[in-house]
Amino acid sequence: MLQDKVIVVVGATGGIGRAVVSRLQPLGAKLVLAARHPESLNTLAESGGLSVPTDITDPAQVQNLMAQAVATFGRIDILVNAAGVGILKPWDKLEPADLATQVAVNLQGNFYTLQAAAQVMKTQRAGHICNVIGILGKHTMPMAAAYCASKFGAVGLSKVLADELRRYSVKVTLFYFGGVDTPFWDGIALKVDRTKMLRPETAAQAIIYALQSEPAAVPMEINIQPESHLFF
Repeated sequence: MLQDKVIVVVGATGGIGRAVVSRLQPLGAKLVLAARHPESLNTLAESGGLSVPTDITDPAQVQNLMAQAVATFGRIDILVNAAGVGILKPWDKLEPADLATQVAVNLQGNFYTLQAAAQVMKTQRAGHICNVIGILGKHTMPMAAAYCASKFGAVGLSKVLADELRRYSVKVTLFYFGGVDTPFWDGIALKVDRTKMLRPETAAQAIIYALQSEPAAVPMEINIQPESHLFF
């Protein structure tokens, strides 16, 4: 069902993004892989795909990403946006730079990416945008004030975009994954048991499920959390 689909994966070298790429490669999809670091990106693309180093906080680079995808493959069928950054600190320890960094990537970069892909999909009158939000875009957690602010904003822009794009047959799916054992946690100074977190492959499987849904079905939101840490 995904054979020959042109799929742009943003944040392709991260834990969830890499797991998604590894599942898509054997399915015959035409992959366009984007991340900030060229070295790891090129290594990932050796197994198949076009690599485009991209800093999503720069709208010109995001436009270049989508332009290269169209120039190479003629269209963009799917966007998987798995890029993000997190800085978890008590509210009174957050620096202006901490807030600025998370807003720049998780909100502004998210907007630039969705907007650029949607411009292509609107012209095609078809497409599917998968936005990996995380559970802290729906629920709050101590030490995550700035992170939640950026992710709650990403949810708002995604839902408005979904409303505006329905007339062009563009689907939007939001993914609220709980703690996922990825490099995200390497720089987080919290005592967490990563053995009880979701595996990146579990998140990737959910994304593939959404992408393989029947054409008339719109999986609007998918919420998966580890049994040890549930939000209702």
